[in-house]
Amino acid sequence: MDFSVVRSSHSLVKPCEKTPTTTLELSGMDKVPVLRCNARTLHVYKHKQDMSQGGAAASAAIKQALSRALVPYYPLAGRLRESSQGELHVDCCGEGVWFVEASANSTLNALDYLDDAYVAPISYRDLLPDQLKEADINYDEPLIQMQLYAVQVTQFACGGFVIGLIFSHTICDGLGSAQFLNAVAEFARGLDHLTISPVWCRDFFKSSSKPKIPTTQSELPNIPPKYRLEQANVDISMEQIEKLKHEFQLSTGRRCSTFEIVAAGFWSCRTRAALLTSSSSSNSQMVRFVFFANCRQLVKPPLPEGFYGNCFFPVTITASRERVGRASVVEVVKMIQKAKAELPKEFEKYIIMNMNNINGDQSTAAGEDEDPNPFFPPMSYETLFVSEWGRLGFKEVDFGWGPPVNIVPIQGSPIIPAAIVGWQPAPKTGIRLMTWCLVDPHLQPFLHHFSQLFHCL
Repeated sequence: MDFSVVRSSHSLVKPCEKTPTTTLELSGMDKVPVLRCNARTLHVYKHKQDMSQGGAAASAAIKQALSRALVPYYPLAGRLRESSQGELHVDCCGEGVWFVEASANSTLNALDYLDDAYVAPISYRDLLPDQLKEADINYDEPLIQMQLYAVQVTQFACGGFVIGLIFSHTICDGLGSAQFLNAVAEFARGLDHLTISPVWCRDFFKSSSKPKIPTTQSELPNIPPKYRLEQANVDISMEQIEKLKHEFQLSTGRRCSTFEIVAAGFWSCRTRAALLTSSSSSNSQMVRFVFFANCRQLVKPPLPEGFYGNCFFPVTITASRERVGRASVVEVVKMIQKAKAELPKEFEKYIIMNMNNINGDQSTAAGEDEDPNPFFPPMSYETLFVSEWGRLGFKEVDFGWGPPVNIVPIQGSPIIPAAIVGWQPAPKTGIRLMTWCLVDPHLQPFLHHFSQLFHCL
């Protein structure tokens, strides 16, 4: 039997109480052009044996809880709009969040709980809210309005369900989105009050001027060629990670994190597979590793608990491809730790430069050899972007059916090399590295190098 999904209901879920009708300004970081996109994820939940109803009851509970959560999170029920002057703001109109109810003719067990959604006989598009699934970005048309959140709950024949989530990256980062989803989950479980109350607080970083929003593909910086990046998931045991962390401590006398070990091994192995075997350029060619650091505690004063906007900074490490490809994991971890140690200074410099631009003071502008906008690193095959999902909070979201057994991120761009450091689907333990970063000829060499390092294949 062919897998199919039937969408039975489409509606706008509005706040269950009257909310403020106002216009809210975004922070300068919210307005960064590269964040003008939608993030998409799938959250997989098993049927609880002690509950008589599964997906259908979950859909009703989530819909009702969503309406309650949109009272304190009323900006998410609004629309992102662009003024005639090109300024983005949130119109708190209370129009609501797009909500889709659907059913699938299969069990989640038959699909291995989407353990690898890219080889399962399904399309992830079937599990995402249909109104927004293709509406990530259109640079050829001005943005007049955009919904900020959309949800689809798909009931499976086993009683389990999958939540397909689309959210505007302009309105919140991963931490903010997980915070809102946890708020919905708390109301679904019957809590009267939220554990964390939302805080807008977008004035911590004012926009330096009218933001320059690219309007055509030709205006985007360093658009790479349209090669095809292959997808691959690699699972790593905590035992092997702890072994490498121990080796780092013996070698340096310092501790390192799980993310640092995985990221270092990943960057080294990818460079070795993708670049050292290439004859198109010299070993002195520079490669870049970019990861995203939460900066809520670096703002002065620190942002309050409950803030759900964007507050992160891209940390960029640049080195020759020969140095990275030949380096040990210990050496690459040192490079990552050095860059992390410089984060407070780099973030403060970025804030000061932005404030000076507001005041018209160019005396502290970046020099000729400095990139004036760290949010626009060169986008090419030589630049690798990595995100850490371990601390976002999605894994703890419980609507009353227990935490998710799997979370599947959807590839953001088919041409920008990227990866996510996440978790293996339950009941497995360990780390899953989800990658979209290699063309086909480089994939198997990468997997070979990575398996030798982590003994994971």
